[in-house]
Amino acid sequence: MADCTIPQITPWIGDEEIAAVSQTLADNWITEGPRAEEFTSALNQLMGVEYGVFAPNGTLALALALMALEIGPGDQVLVPDTTFVGSATAVQMVGATPVFVEVDPLTFQIDTEHAEALVNEHTRAVMPVHLYGMCCDMDRVMAFAKKHGLKVVEDACQAVGVSFNGRHAGNFGDAGCFSFFADKTITTGEGGYVICNDSGVHEKLLLLRNQGRIDRGSFIHPAVGYNFRITDMQAALGLVQLKKLDEIKRRKLEILDWYREELDGCQDVSFLPLQENSTYVPFRTVLFHDHAHDLMTHLEAAGIQSRSFFHPLHKQPCFASLDKSQGGPLDLDDARYPNAVRGYETGLCLPIFPTLRREQVAEIGTAIRGFSA
Repeated sequence: MADCTIPQITPWIGDEEIAAVSQTLADNWITEGPRAEEFTSALNQLMGVEYGVFAPNGTLALALALMALEIGPGDQVLVPDTTFVGSATAVQMVGATPVFVEVDPLTFQIDTEHAEALVNEHTRAVMPVHLYGMCCDMDRVMAFAKKHGLKVVEDACQAVGVSFNGRHAGNFGDAGCFSFFADKTITTGEGGYVICNDSGVHEKLLLLRNQGRIDRGSFIHPAVGYNFRITDMQAALGLVQLKKLDEIKRRKLEILDWYREELDGCQDVSFLPLQENSTYVPFRTVLFHDHAHDLMTHLEAAGIQSRSFFHPLHKQPCFASLDKSQGGPLDLDDARYPNAVRGYETGLCLPIFPTLRREQVAEIGTAIRGFSA
């Protein structure tokens, strides 16, 4: 492999972030405190919600939401087959079983029509995933959930700043969960967030994330809880990142236009279609090519990092025990998930971080054209 000249991700961290984090050290308040409170208020305003709490990362945010909604052993949660593995492992973390749902053939978002046949007496919730920086069709998801009396936990880890019909991702269901990992739209290094509009759910979130108590100074614990807190150093970083959000969105969409210009007329390549009624803050530049994995090898040899499309959950080795052939409750045959399988076989993800330069996109375009020639 050639030395990497174009990485998959480079966080946009500058002097302002460094100064903000340094100030928390100078103030000698590094645990969750005033900056976390300020970050909470800013996020809630952005997302249009009443309540929000932090978690250490996106996966734990999902687990925290599921626990607050009292989903656990014996319950099943419907999860799209195309998503990061953390969507499903969060379900397992609380003792419930993830049930994999086929995805839409164009957008690769959850297919509620396929989900209909998977609902049974154990189904308690559905987890739509807002994939690659677009919202799934939340009108359909909410209608489906209402029909079957299901809780809705939105995996919006890739969807900060994304909305559907003018409403921010995560603000449709019983809880919405976000990630601030280094490759996300805004970052705190690691970190997650759970939003809701129900005061009872919010109180459960507060108890669960803070050792079963509301006030940190107390040693009386009314409930069983855990430590899901973050630090003010992370919150300080997040506050600066949040101020950059509009510029991040602008840059990502501009970079996507560069890719379209570079690959215009390249018949072997297509882009991820837009989800109707959703805004778009690209998480990656998602392309489709009949020989996607060979193309990724070609790009790697040219020093360009890429990523595959998400490996279908039903094919993940860690979930093999869920298959009926292994004594589990699910039918994980590939024939049930043709769209998810096709997505993995033909999809690839290219860099779109905010500091990616025009000449770097041109270099990527040249490499792709060279493969297709």
